[in-house]
Amino acid sequence: MTNFKYNNGDETKLHVVMSPWLAFGHMVPYLELSKLIAQKGHRALNFRKDLVASKSFGPALSTPRNIDRLLPRLPENLSSIINFVKLPLPVGDNKLPEDGEATTDVPFELIPYLKIAFNGLKVPVTEFLESSKPDWVLQDFAAFWLPPISPLSTARRSGFLNRRDSKSTPPKWVPFETPVAFKLFECRYIFRGFMAETTEGNISDIHRAGGYEAEWLGLMQDLHRKPVIPVGVLPPKPEEKFEDTDTWLTVKKWLDLRKSKSVVYVAFGSEAKPSQTELNEIALGLELSGLPFFWVLKNRRGPWDTEPVELLEGFEERTADRGMVWRGWVEQLRTLSHDSIGLVLTHPGWGTIIEAVRFAKPMAMLVFVYDQGLNARVIEEKKIGYMIPRDETEGFFTKESVAKSLRLVMEEDEGEVYRENVKEMKGVFGDMDRQDHYVDSFLDYLVANR
Repeated sequence: MTNFKYNNGDETKLHVVMSPWLAFGHMVPYLELSKLIAQKGHRALNFRKDLVASKSFGPALSTPRNIDRLLPRLPENLSSIINFVKLPLPVGDNKLPEDGEATTDVPFELIPYLKIAFNGLKVPVTEFLESSKPDWVLQDFAAFWLPPISPLSTARRSGFLNRRDSKSTPPKWVPFETPVAFKLFECRYIFRGFMAETTEGNISDIHRAGGYEAEWLGLMQDLHRKPVIPVGVLPPKPEEKFEDTDTWLTVKKWLDLRKSKSVVYVAFGSEAKPSQTELNEIALGLELSGLPFFWVLKNRRGPWDTEPVELLEGFEERTADRGMVWRGWVEQLRTLSHDSIGLVLTHPGWGTIIEAVRFAKPMAMLVFVYDQGLNARVIEEKKIGYMIPRDETEGFFTKESVAKSLRLVMEEDEGEVYRENVKEMKGVFGDMDRQDHYVDSFLDYLVANR
């Protein structure tokens, strides 16, 4: 490792290992934090699939295919500081398809087997930690087995805050007023994943997880009796250079023909796949709204998903004059930054929220999986996004509710608050000096307490 000057001018070396869960909504933020740490002279390592025989120093452990998909996000000037250690994902008889190394690669019902395989990394991770002797391990929720094998300090990703009842209220141990609580239908999404311990050999997410805002951070610290240190929102950097690929040039040509802030950008991330009924209502709602739209359609979770959803027959033909359905990957940051995008219809996954706010795009939201319900409550409270009305118990929604919500946020006087508030919030999410201060404070703690 290279010596470097850090803050107080003393010679300091810090070796940090990152261990994110095998989902891009987790791996990408860990990589962004690694980049920020590395830019300050520390060694960081991200978690990958193939185990490198020789010692590697840096902040990332993961699987080979995941690492190969993350590497394009790594600037050349950091490639010698951030090292990826590829750990082969144990497959065995766990029913995972070949190359199924991330949650986006497999159908939802196979994710418990991905977690079982992830547990199999305990031995190679132990061997790596013993040989590399890092100062810190920054761990995600899934590696519940990591603290006992790690002879060093470990930071853990926070879990979910909710109360499982029909009143959809915060737990009694939250000492302040807040609307942040799951609705009943959202609890079903959560427990669909949590109850996956019924899969033989799996460990529930409740067991894996250790348990926003200043009040929430203070509460977590009081509850767990351990320091809780924010690292910021890790916003994307639009100033990073992009290549003009054929895909982008095609998308840009279509967007360039639209008026400023007139297009609804529709995308539900790598994890969420609406049911066929939900997809139908979304499509009919877009058609009923009369608004231009650019829809990044994902109709299956990986190539092994045997139940793909399809658009209604004739939908694309009827909306061809104002809408584009894109089946494939697009550069979301670049697309969101385009001036024609005026609204994002999406799931409230935290990564998408950060990217939308970074470019001052208000949101219309539909919850599909995991912790998205709590994210949606926070965004609603800040009035930078609008939750499309749904049945509180079953989560049903209609084309009329979709159309009305889109027009409200995009055009109507009632939606002006969302359009204005997101501009103000952009100044917070896009404040790189503030972000830099968070990372400095975090590193101060790591250096002082290693």
